[in-house]
Amino acid sequence: MRTVDPEANESRRRAILDAAAQCFAAAGFRATRTADICAAAGMSAGNMFHYFPTKHAVLCALVEREGDQAAVWLEELRSADDPFLALTAFLATICELAADPMVAGLALESSAIAHRDEVVAELLRANDAALRDGVADLVARARDAGQISPPMSAQSAATWIAALVDGVFARRAVQPEFMPAAEAQALLTIVSRVLGRTETR
Repeated sequence: MRTVDPEANESRRRAILDAAAQCFAAAGFRATRTADICAAAGMSAGNMFHYFPTKHAVLCALVEREGDQAAVWLEELRSADDPFLALTAFLATICELAADPMVAGLALESSAIAHRDEVVAELLRANDAALRDGVADLVARARDAGQISPPMSAQSAATWIAALVDGVFARRAVQPEFMPAAEAQALLTIVSRVLGRTETR
């Protein structure tokens, strides 16, 4: 009887997801064949189907992985002593991620698929809700600490910050010369003014 190696299984699963992310970002979900993913991952189709029954299942797993990674990141930010500094770090990292063609491409491709795919849409909605909750918590803590004075609820502020984040990714798609990392300070300035941040503390 073969012994299952959990670490090896996880490594192969991760390789498939990494390969699929590159393929989906570069060619799009519909144009990508399972053979393309297998070639990029360096494995046979049978090996891939052992982990994911369909290409759609791979996409869903990618969206779920993105949500899991974001949850860990947001939890670290929420535990920071300085909530406004954590919010600043959040915005800076968003700009770094948007500068990565694979990350930006996959985000936009997932959103496009979600327009007609309720399963993907539901996964993205869950990720978005978790992100907005995390940002709202930072906004509320910064408000309570006297660091900001937002003219709206923390949840509403988080929704508008999420809209700005979406805009950064969309701008990268339609304006290739747009460099998100170089615009991080501008984004922070906009968010700071919206949140009523009038001085450095």
